[in-house]
Order: sequence, then C-alpha cells, then structure tokens
Amino acid sequence: MEPVLLVEDKHELRAMLRKALERSGYDVEEAPDGQAAIDKVRSRRYLLVLSDLKLPGHSGIDVLREARRAEPTLPVILVTAYGSVEEAVTAMKEGAFDFIQKPVDLDHLNLLLERAAKQQELLRENLLLREEFAERYGFPRIVGEHPAMKEASVLTQRVAGTDSTVLLLGESGTGKELFARAIHHLSRRASQPFIALNCAAIPEGLVENELFGHERGAYTGAGARKLGKIELAHRGTLFLDEAGELPLAIQTKLLRVLEEKKFVRVGGTQEIEVNVRILTATNKDLQAAIAEKAFREDLYFRISAVPITIPPLRERGQDVLLLADHFLEKFKREFRKPELAFTDSARGRLQTYSWPGNVRELQNAVERAAILVTGAEIGPEALQIPSAKPAQDELPEGMLEEAFLWEGPLEEVSQRAIAHVERFKIQNALRESKWNKTRAAERLGVSYKTLLTKIRILGLEN
Repeated sequence: MEPVLLVEDKHELRAMLRKALERSGYDVEEAPDGQAAIDKVRSRRYLLVLSDLKLPGHSGIDVLREARRAEPTLPVILVTAYGSVEEAVTAMKEGAFDFIQKPVDLDHLNLLLERAAKQQELLRENLLLREEFAERYGFPRIVGEHPAMKEASVLTQRVAGTDSTVLLLGESGTGKELFARAIHHLSRRASQPFIALNCAAIPEGLVENELFGHERGAYTGAGARKLGKIELAHRGTLFLDEAGELPLAIQTKLLRVLEEKKFVRVGGTQEIEVNVRILTATNKDLQAAIAEKAFREDLYFRISAVPITIPPLRERGQDVLLLADHFLEKFKREFRKPELAFTDSARGRLQTYSWPGNVRELQNAVERAAILVTGAEIGPEALQIPSAKPAQDELPEGMLEEAFLWEGPLEEVSQRAIAHVERFKIQNALRESKWNKTRAAERLGVSYKTLLTKIRILGLEN
C-alpha cells in the first residue's frame, strides 16, 4: 500500500500525527513545507495527502492543486486552524476530500483517513472503466466488465504514475494503443507529447531514420535536419507498436536510449540527451523470437518491467455487447441517427461471432451498419459479419444437419444442438432396432415412456 504524505511545518505536531498514523497501520512520508510536498507528489504515488493549510512558501492549497494535477483522484485532507473555516470551504471547492480543525481529534482523523483510502481504492479500480472520469480528466475510456479487463485497468493505473517501461501484450485490434494512451494521460507527462510509431508499418531501412532522425546531408536527399520520434517525445511518452518487428541493429540502439537516455541522429556525431518514457506493444511471442535470435533478450527485460496482457474479444463474454452499444451510441451522435438500435438477432450474432479482428473489427462492423441501414433497426444482415457456423470438418460427421442455425444466444443455440443430437441418436437406435421402440429405449438407456415423449417432441412418429 502507498504511504500517506504528511505535510506540517511544526515539528512537534508532525511527530505526533506521524505516530498516530503509524499506530493506525499507515506508512508515512513527511514534508516540512509546501515546496517539499509538491516535489514529493510529483515524484511518486501516495494513498492520500494530509496537509496543513498554512505552510511556509507554498500553501496547503498549492499542495492540493499540484496533488490533483499529479493524480486526479488523490484525496487531500487539509488541517486548518480555528477560525479559518472559510478557507477550508474554498479548499473543498478546489477539490479537497475534507478538512479537520486544530487541535486535531485523532479519532475523527482516523475515520476521515479510512473513508478517503477506501474511496481512493474504489476510484482506482474503476477509473479507466467509467465514462464520467474519462470525460472529466481527458483520458481514453476503456469499456469492459470482464475480470481480465478490470485487472488490466488496475495495472495500468498503478504503473501510470511511475516512469517504468510497460509491455502491452495482445492480439491485433485488442486496444493496446488505447491502454498506452491511458498510461500517458494518467502520468505526470500528460501535458507533454504522446508520440506513436507502428514499427511494422515502416520499411526496415527507414526505421532508424524515423526513430532517431537525421542530420542535414546524412544521405542523398537529406536537405535539412529531421527530428526523430524519440526526440519529438522528449519529456513525454513514446509508444512503439509492434515492437517485435524492430530490426536487431535498431534494437541495440534503442537499448542504449533506455539505459543511458542518449542517442545520435543518423549522420551525426553529437550525443543528444533525452528524457522520454517508452511504452511498447506486440502481438508476437517475444520469448520465441529471443530463442530464434530475432529479438534481444536484454532489450526484452528492459521493455517489460511491467507486462500487461489485453485479452482477445472472444474471451470477454458480455463485453462484446457493452462495446457494441458504446460504439452505436457514438455513431448515433456522429451520423445523427438517434433512433438506431440492435435487434435481438443482431445481438445474438454479435455474441456468437469469434471476432478475429477484435475490438477494431467490432467498431468497423457497427460503424458500417450505422451508415448503411435505412431504418431504425440494425439486424444481423446489416452487420455484414460472417456466420457463426463452423466449418464442416470441425463437426463430428453426421451429427448436425447442414442447415443448423448457429446464430443466437448461447443457451438458445445449445438447446437447438441438443435437439439435433437427440434426433440423430434416436433415429439411429430406431433403425438398428428395426423400429422396435422397446429395444430402441434399451439401446438408448432411457425408459419406454421417455422415448415416446422424445419421439413426439421431435416429430419422429412417422
């Protein structure tokens, strides 16, 4: 658990509050003035901040504002002297969690700390998944209720406040860049550039130039100096998508940037220092690439300080419908078609399709349907996605008829499949028993009465 930051200029009161906090089970870091507190909230994450309102230099209000900039959900409790309630109310309007008056009632303080810590935990769990926070703080919203997505969201929030490298793992189209942007927007670098580079989309001979830039005259046609993506991301974040496609020679140079924070432009001799956080993503098995000598093991360990796995859409259950509804709301506004809605059969098709292109494919399908549909209802045909029917060689021979309907919710499709299997088994047993129902029931291991009921339900009387 992160520590509490205690900000108090009076040594005796600070020592007393520290002992009280530690007795309640909190780790504590101290700051004797506003500037020290501001430096600390810029450098690491805290569970909450407990600060005096009147401080030498920067005030408690300044600490509050900087804490909110560093982490929008960070609770700040202000300690006020008698008679400064108006200032405390002003602080509440600035976003303070609460205030407490001197002399400090330790029991009341403990209740406030417990409530603030619990709220912080809940906010961190749900931050990226809740639309109101995305709108308020300007970072991308990640839609999903599946436990794997919640785990990825929590990891994203925990690592965002650090400068650690993050390796985002997942299939193409799962939203790895969305998570990278969320990390950037939740970090202290949020006001600085976010630069993205798809390593697989650049010819191998141009990757070095794109990353490191070049000096004038570095090669034929280089008429002017060009800044590379690393330099453009100075003080901000560089996101390398499909990092597994980087040529080995470039991997070596990238490793130096990570270790020494220095690089040289193509055709140059001067070392350039850079302050950049590097996030990477891949859909490749980098361990296999290392075994094949196609990826440097030392670079792998440098870029994967915190690995975050984004699950494929087919493994996210009801998230498919949540995402479909989310995209539909967006396109209803964009195309001015407020009446659009999915039919039940369309929702069934959305659930049963395997989505090899993941979230990107789903968004494209919903956008296409919203554009092309002429009425208010979006049916399965408007989605223009392949049928959920498996290939014939994926089925036991003869078990299901060619015309079996695979669309619909799982329970409905399962019931249809059971009916097909029962029909197949009963017809075989009747043929093998020369239509003697008593012997057929014995073969099937059911009672004669059960068999008659099944025959009637399945329409096999004739």
